[in-house]
Amino acid sequence: MSGRTILHADMNNCYASIEMLHHPKLRGHPVAVGGSVEQRHGIILARNYEARPYGIKVGQALWEARQKCPGLIIVPPDYGKYLRYSRLFRKILSDYSPQVEPFGLDEAWADVSGIERHGGDGQVIADEIRERVKFELGVTVSVGVSYNKIFSKLGSDIKKPDATTVITEENYKDVVWPLPAADLLGVGHATKAKLQRYGINTIGDIATTDPMFLKGWLGKWGLFLHTYANGLDSSPVVETGEEGVVKSIGNSTTCPRDIENQADAHIVFQNLAESVAERMRELGLQAKTVEISVRRSDLSGFVRQRTLKQPTHISTELCAEALILLRANYKWELPLRSIGIRGSGLVPIGDVRQLSIFEDEIRRDRRETLEFTIDTIRHRYGHYAIDRALLHLDAKLGKLNPKEEHVIHPIGYL
Repeated sequence: MSGRTILHADMNNCYASIEMLHHPKLRGHPVAVGGSVEQRHGIILARNYEARPYGIKVGQALWEARQKCPGLIIVPPDYGKYLRYSRLFRKILSDYSPQVEPFGLDEAWADVSGIERHGGDGQVIADEIRERVKFELGVTVSVGVSYNKIFSKLGSDIKKPDATTVITEENYKDVVWPLPAADLLGVGHATKAKLQRYGINTIGDIATTDPMFLKGWLGKWGLFLHTYANGLDSSPVVETGEEGVVKSIGNSTTCPRDIENQADAHIVFQNLAESVAERMRELGLQAKTVEISVRRSDLSGFVRQRTLKQPTHISTELCAEALILLRANYKWELPLRSIGIRGSGLVPIGDVRQLSIFEDEIRRDRRETLEFTIDTIRHRYGHYAIDRALLHLDAKLGKLNPKEEHVIHPIGYL
């Protein structure tokens, strides 16, 4: 063995399991946690095992799920409750290792290499964690045990619910390689489709394909996948309290109504930019690149980005760049259903930057000061204590608090 013992614990059907715990009458019935139809977030966020035989899937539209299962009980999400369970879950893991790295709300890695408890036997530790979570929190977890993060994550997915799966350097070809390529972390829908075009359908196919071919098809990401499939991932588990390198900060939303023109987009982009810029300032960062993502009413979409002349954490500057990108790349053939904005190429605030003779630097400094002042007011009196007049031009599009209402997202691995 490599000397590492990595666990990946995954709370089974987290949202739905927590709801059934708080509402015992739901047990035994097909249950799903779903977004708001009124706010156009009408999709399945989670479902219990009783809903599975009906073909209910995460991400499915509520109307479609109801057609498949007329008796489906849909309950609204309660993120405050889920966050509390997430913290308790990670607290249990931290009893076994200081190195606990969350992967979304309901999953986390723990590096238990060399701990004296139970002689460092990963399976014994995993089984004990499963029993503790079940007894203390009332929900079940599946745990993968392996010598790297990628395979431990696979292990927690292989057998559900309430199970431990061990993947070693000796058995991984038998356990991992027959699995579908889409089961490998990092293979999304687009990558899966590309791989299938070249006859690559399993993780074993990825592992045995010449890495240069994969690089030619998928770019640098193809080399990552080849490494993962062969069990060569060496990425560490980030310790509790240790901040990983933040590569980008973004936010997106499905709009309360379709965005029909540039003026509508301006309102939503400014709203999202407020959230993105505030989080940048909290971390002491600013962005060198702005990226937008849009989805049309027919659910097709695209992503575009633009490098800035100088880094920024000012919301109005982020919004202005987003509008330039949209204007250059979209002709409004269809209205937009959702949009997003992201800042990347992050550098510390205060980094040396090239001043411009074409910009009033004193005025720009005042804008920076104003944004920090707005942060202070909102932290003290709430998000809606101070607002931009632009956001009041449309009651639906302007009344969105993306920083508080849209923070429950899976954490990206890279």
